[in-house]
Amino acid sequence: MSATLKITDLHVNVGETPILKGVNLTIRQGEIHALMGPNGSGKSTLAYTLAGHPKYEITSGKIELDGRDISELDPCERARLGMFLAFQYPVTIPGVKVADFLRHAMTNVRNPERKEGAELMPMKEFRQELRQTMTELNIDHEFARRYLNDGFSGGEKKRMEILQLALLKPKFAFLDETDSGLDSDAVRVVSEGLAKLSGPQMGVLIITHHRKLLEYNVPQFTHVMLAGRIVETGDAKLAHELYSNGYAGVRERHPQEAAEEEAVKPKVVAGV
Repeated sequence: MSATLKITDLHVNVGETPILKGVNLTIRQGEIHALMGPNGSGKSTLAYTLAGHPKYEITSGKIELDGRDISELDPCERARLGMFLAFQYPVTIPGVKVADFLRHAMTNVRNPERKEGAELMPMKEFRQELRQTMTELNIDHEFARRYLNDGFSGGEKKRMEILQLALLKPKFAFLDETDSGLDSDAVRVVSEGLAKLSGPQMGVLIITHHRKLLEYNVPQFTHVMLAGRIVETGDAKLAHELYSNGYAGVRERHPQEAAEEEAVKPKVVAGV
């Protein structure tokens, strides 16, 4: 039976600023959803809230995974339940090798009851799976010996996130503009990598302004966010319409949200 992630009337603040104002969304394993909208509409806030970032305070509403309210769980607990966030700007961790990071992450996600200090997954098993996965994704095996994202190009950082996605095998993956700042070749590599990993065991929420990512990963559902709410939902045709025509039509169809968007422009919190 496939898992279901359900978001109900979700309101979220960043500091004293309300960003999400009643988001409703249901994602099932095997589905690809695109989330689009103008800058500052709340897309990244939704992704980080789903992952459990402490900066984003849920003031009302809830997030449920198979009927269980996970709104109060910390990021580690959510990861063990099968949640994954690909960052717009992946974190650099000097001194921590990619292979060591991945071995610890895989052990903790695959063995959620593991106690601190318990043994990691067997090295032979880990190396075999890591090498096989890197080969399948056309990722240089030398990356595993480097420090996590230290000195990596933008494209290399995003490839590393695709590798993490492949090894952790989450039930739900949220990609927060993972194609941001990449050249066309890097976008193609990331798009193809995600397409290889998408399937019946993973629900995907793609936040993007880039046409290429959705060409390789055609969404069954496209959602438009404006002023902290999802105001329209359609299929892949809606995404193409937005690429071609922008958000002027959306604003005309939703004057209340457009007015709210205009009113808070000088107060928009960076990165939401």
